Amino acid sequence: MTDPAATSVLHRGGCHCGAVRFTVRAPARITAQRCNCSICSRTGFLHLIVPASAFMLETGQEQLTEYTFNTGVARHLFCSRCGVKSFYRPRSNPDGWSINVLCLDPGTVSTLTVEDFDGQNWEQHATALQHLSAE
Repeated sequence: MTDPAATSVLHRGGCHCGAVRFTVRAPARITAQRCNCSICSRTGFLHLIVPASAFMLETGQEQLTEYTFNTGVARHLFCSRCGVKSFYRPRSNPDGWSINVLCLDPGTVSTLTVEDFDGQNWEQHATALQHLSAE
């Protein structure tokens, strides 16, 4: 019998104005990380980190604006119309994507569990996230 927690579904989501739309293959039962780093704590981003192959940008590439800081490895992508960051390339998983669970359309998430992640001390804790983008 298949474990329902491991069953992947196709989630759809996007920014507030609808210019940026994406799909992501991930479990219906999501465990997301709430990070306390300087940018995540200000934006309320809830991380669903997935392999690059699980994510597809459907529309809005031309609407995306990039912001980088510190090491420049993380590529924070915002809709230039409404300002929402619905996904980005995280520093902890540059081979994957971090999706903001709050930007997923309703209907495909059966449960959401939120775990705290200490991003203020990123260097000591980043390895705890690396497995999340593994194929």
